[in-house]
Amino acid sequence: MRLATTANEAYTASLAVSELLGCKQCGGGRGQDEELGIRIPRPLGHGPSRFIPEKEILQVGSEDAQMHTLFADSFAALGRLDNITLVMVFHPQYLESFLKTQHYLLQMDGPLPLHYRHYIGIMAAARHQCSYLVNLHVNDFLHVGGDPKWLNGLENAPQKLQNLGELNKVLAHRPWLITKEHIEGLLKAQEHSWSLAELVHAVVLLTHYHSLASFTFGCGISPEIHCDGGHTFRPPSVSNYCICDITNGNHSVDEMQVNSAGNVSVSDSFFEVEALMEKMRQLQECRDEEEASQEEMASRFEIEKRESMFVFSSDDEEVTPARDVSRHFEDTSYGYKDFSRHGMHVPTFRVQDYCWEDHGYSLVNRLYPDVGQLIDEKFHIAYNLTYNTMAMHKDVDTSMLRRAIWNYIHCMFGIRYDDYDYGEINQLLDRSFKVYIKTVVCTPEKVTKRMYDSFWRQFKHSE
Repeated sequence: MRLATTANEAYTASLAVSELLGCKQCGGGRGQDEELGIRIPRPLGHGPSRFIPEKEILQVGSEDAQMHTLFADSFAALGRLDNITLVMVFHPQYLESFLKTQHYLLQMDGPLPLHYRHYIGIMAAARHQCSYLVNLHVNDFLHVGGDPKWLNGLENAPQKLQNLGELNKVLAHRPWLITKEHIEGLLKAQEHSWSLAELVHAVVLLTHYHSLASFTFGCGISPEIHCDGGHTFRPPSVSNYCICDITNGNHSVDEMQVNSAGNVSVSDSFFEVEALMEKMRQLQECRDEEEASQEEMASRFEIEKRESMFVFSSDDEEVTPARDVSRHFEDTSYGYKDFSRHGMHVPTFRVQDYCWEDHGYSLVNRLYPDVGQLIDEKFHIAYNLTYNTMAMHKDVDTSMLRRAIWNYIHCMFGIRYDDYDYGEINQLLDRSFKVYIKTVVCTPEKVTKRMYDSFWRQFKHSE
């Protein structure tokens, strides 16, 4: 009830601002030529995403009732309508679950104090050099009373948080190296020790923001207008702008024309979709006719695991983190390395031996009540999310393609499903798509628009 009231107040306030800075476009009350004596920043980006044309992203003010409720809830919970929300609204069901989970992690009752939660978010996002998320949580950290000195570097934070740095590092880049000693070290650190409940809360936050950094880079999320890289005061002036333009990240007509002129349609992209659908049909027929033995399935997994080591992009070079991000973590040279390199053998992690449904869910829910349920709901929505479309085709069963992507990501971390034929991955995912997936998952800071544009060229951006 309180959220709904806050949302209504926020919406009323936004209407009042629109009337104050009104224009012909949004029907505000005052003429645009009136000089207010205020320098309004001009957005530098092209809408919420650098990868997705802004005309294809839902504009604030044109949403339906369900979307409006989501926007209002997001604004009420976070005090802002950020670019992540504006892009994620392509999938309202997932966005609703995401916002609910994030709100619970950051603001509802839990083992960790509020300023610790935002600082852990900063630590996690910084590990993947995601200045977008770091900037957002620096503001939130200060808003809930966090000590500004901590922001000068991790060495200025309490020892208890500094001790979390090693787990953050390994969890972000090489999670297969985590051992029980990492956990024991945090639980038995004498006066700086963590309780089990606190540590579960911290680990959920770390993994949440490691993953969100991948989404942020993978979708080319633009900086918020109030953050570094999000605005400029340079000419051309903002005389043709109103508050609705700034909210939606719009640009002048000239810019829009220049932008759209750069998009080159690929003539053969239509045939990519047809070929992919034909492969799915053939694989389904093979499944119906014969089933591979367990030995053959295990062999195919090992082949795919080895092949994933050799998937890398031509842009695969070290990205030096900026000082404003790197000060929030130690050992800046530590990053993702394929787990089987240099003769190092990591045993395969079989999902049947330990999985979220049978083990993780109950552990998390016992130590941090309700979070297990929220995460479980989010996992299920992500796993089952489909509109039964593939580009221009409707009524398509996409489960085979979606599972290939899901299992390929797990394969890169040495996680195996006994009941899955990993030979399907090479049939369904081409090299350019694998490059994008591996970059988003393992080194998200290296994602480029060229990678994003190199696969599924006929598919909708939401897909």
